[in-house]
Formats: sequence, C-alpha cells, structure tokens
Amino acid sequence: MTSTPPDNPALRDPAHQVSAKAPVLWAVGAAVRCAIVLIALLVVQIMDWWDVPWWLWPLLVVASVAYVVAMPRVRYRIHRWESTDTAVYTQTGWLSRERRIAPYSRVQTVDFEQGPIDRLLGLASVTVTTASAAGPLRISAIDKPVADRLVDDLTRRTEAEAGDAT
Repeated sequence: MTSTPPDNPALRDPAHQVSAKAPVLWAVGAAVRCAIVLIALLVVQIMDWWDVPWWLWPLLVVASVAYVVAMPRVRYRIHRWESTDTAVYTQTGWLSRERRIAPYSRVQTVDFEQGPIDRLLGLASVTVTTASAAGPLRISAIDKPVADRLVDDLTRRTEAEAGDAT
C-alpha cells in the first residue's frame, strides 16, 4: 500500500511589504550613522590621536555613500510582514534574512512606536512581544494607518486566543 505524502505548502514570503517611504527612513538613519563615524574619525585626526592615512578618507566616503544608497533599496525588497488568522509573520534583513512566526497563543504584548522621523514621514513600527527566547517580532516602517489597524487587529486576535502566552 502506497501512502501519499502530506501536503506541504511551499514556504513563501509574507504578503505585505513595508511602506514605500521606508527606504527614506532607513537612508536617513544610515546617513546619520555614517556622519557620526566620519566626524568621530575627523576629531581623532584633528586631535592628533591617530594619524589617519590619506587613502582611508575617500574609501570611507565611498563606502558610506554606497551604504546609504544601496542598503535601503535591498532592505525594502526583503522586509515583509503578514498577520493571518493564526499567527504574525515577519521577514527582515539586508545582508542575511530572518523569518519569524509568532502564533497568537504566544503573543504577550503588542506595542506601537513612532519616532520623530517616523512621524515626519507618516510611518510607525509595531512590536509583538512573545513568550520566545528569540525576542520580539518588529514590523518597522509601515504607514501609520496600517500600523493602527494592525495593532487593533493583533490585540483583538490575541485577546480571543485561549491560553496564557507561555
């Protein structure tokens, strides 16, 4: 007697991309980080604490510009999220990818966050804290109305779930 293998649906990306404004948010953050590094290195050079080789400056500037331009574009193609009837799914990264799935029975808290640049761009982040040692799931850079609806939906679904989220 031959048995048929169980249906295993193909692993797929979560359904929703983050906001189209997310690359702007990430580029601003990257530019600030690069500027801090370059300014710190300049202070080190001016204070004569370390003689920075001349060739390092153009290399750092080119690497910084490449990072500010490329990272947000790559990250935008990868970052995704989804909320289904049973769980929350996230996919993040830019050099490497991480996929996380949190069943509603494991959700402990749902948090909404909006920094100053997020507010300026109309974006927000939703953090789903679970009873997992891997830490919370974070859905960053989604449009504020989408984040508001997601928080309401996740809160409703989590409250309806039986159990103590452990």
